[in-house]
Amino acid sequence: MTIRIQTKRPPVRLIDIEAERLTAIALNASGSAMQAGELLIDEIGRASTFKADRIPSDVITMNSIIEFKDAASRTSRTVQLVYPGDADISAGRISILTPVGAGLIGLSAGDVILWPDRDGRERPITILKVTQPAQI
Repeated sequence: MTIRIQTKRPPVRLIDIEAERLTAIALNASGSAMQAGELLIDEIGRASTFKADRIPSDVITMNSIIEFKDAASRTSRTVQLVYPGDADISAGRISILTPVGAGLIGLSAGDVILWPDRDGRERPITILKVTQPAQI
């Protein structure tokens, strides 16, 4: 009997106007953000896009509050996914142009993704909860 580990990534769903803005941001990434920009372009490329009023509330969009578990460090974190200019790690606001930020966009509660950290090591990340700012 052969056991296969499922490595298929979960689907990505984006708001159409966010996808356009994120593409521009990713294409203009430089320096340390280039890796995340490339990861983000890959995710945008495989995403389905929707009008803002058609995307389910449990899908991570810009400004969503996300609780996720990092299996490698065995820790749970709650962060808000923001545009680069709004990032403030001490306040829990992470940029879309970080490896974890690029990996979170478009996922839903319950999704698990293998995603590289800043050192390039893949780690399983599980989305535990997604809250939209209007619901806080």
